[in-house]
Amino acid sequence: MNEQVRGHEAARRSGEGWPRFVLVAGEASGDALGAGLVEELRKRFPKARFAGIGGDAMRSAGVETWHDASELAVMGLFEVLRHLPRLLRLRREFRERALAWAPDVLVGIDAPDFNLGVERWFKRRGVATVHYVSPSVWAWREKRAEKIGASADRVLCLFPMEPGIYARHGVDARFVGHPMADAMPLDPDRAAARAQLGLPAGAPVLAVLPGSRLGEVERLGEVFFEAAWRVSEAMPTLHVAVPAANARCRALLEAQLAGAALPAAQTHVFDGQARAALAAADVVLLASGTATLEAMLSKRPMVVGYRISPLTYRIVRMLGLIKVDRYALPNVLAGRDLAPELIQDDCTPGQLAEAVLRWFQSPRAVAALQPEYLALHESLRRDASASAAEAIATLPGLAGTGQPQP
Repeated sequence: MNEQVRGHEAARRSGEGWPRFVLVAGEASGDALGAGLVEELRKRFPKARFAGIGGDAMRSAGVETWHDASELAVMGLFEVLRHLPRLLRLRREFRERALAWAPDVLVGIDAPDFNLGVERWFKRRGVATVHYVSPSVWAWREKRAEKIGASADRVLCLFPMEPGIYARHGVDARFVGHPMADAMPLDPDRAAARAQLGLPAGAPVLAVLPGSRLGEVERLGEVFFEAAWRVSEAMPTLHVAVPAANARCRALLEAQLAGAALPAAQTHVFDGQARAALAAADVVLLASGTATLEAMLSKRPMVVGYRISPLTYRIVRMLGLIKVDRYALPNVLAGRDLAPELIQDDCTPGQLAEAVLRWFQSPRAVAALQPEYLALHESLRRDASASAAEAIATLPGLAGTGQPQP
């Protein structure tokens, strides 16, 4: 659609009081974010229309989905290469259909590999663009902020340290808070979580989360389980809770546990239920990533371990692509070490077990951690969906499409 046709379409709709939003979500977490955003945008623009790529949550919120979010959920280099022709065809068809629909705003939700290119294409054609969920520019390759700014008129950030990074590169970025902080209680109920999972009320519980992807579980599972066994040797009544992200991860975790020395009667594998396992635990051993934020919001002391391939680690270090000394989100947010991090060569069963045992043996340290975690939780609790909707509602691209509702 050329600019003259777009202008005519916008003029036709200018007095009708409803903008059009195209949203693109590529996985379950993005689908949930999109649904919350749509509900809040509808409060401000009751007659707005919504379409794009999403899942069940966005469809329930009233989004007309032209493609399902699962069509974008491709992980890993070789899998991406195998699906590349299909993804390129989908992108081309989606762009043309969305442009013909004449949207006022395009919102890409996470999935930067797909969304940033789509956003840039629409921005060049005069459509206001938003990227919701900043990539981790605070951790590595900060210069990506410039490229993201070339794609998005506005970036919506989940963490408070991110807008300042974008400002250094002249990009409009807004901190909207984290939906997980909104959803999780400030004071998790450990007893209820244990009852839900069938874990004993009075026994010590260690939650073990080696990752949500097969590659992470392959690298970390056996190391974590040997560390857990060492802890159990010092604490014979210990119960170990292992939430599995999906069926494939569960099969691998169970195979690893079959070769581990942990007492079978005191080791529990669950389908999903990571949040309940975190709430039920006394201490958490987990991989670096979003789960560390969830453990912090659960107010549980944690030990963070991570490994990548030695070659990859040497390359990113040699090229200076990683810009941080801290990896775990609680430590990054606090600006100091609240949780021990054992990365790469330090991620050994012995060092992990020693760090876990320190938490079990230091109730005063655990108690001192609680106000720290609570303050961080409250700092992220900003009613993220409403804040994101407000940041979008004030875009210049919505001028003339109707009055936002108070």
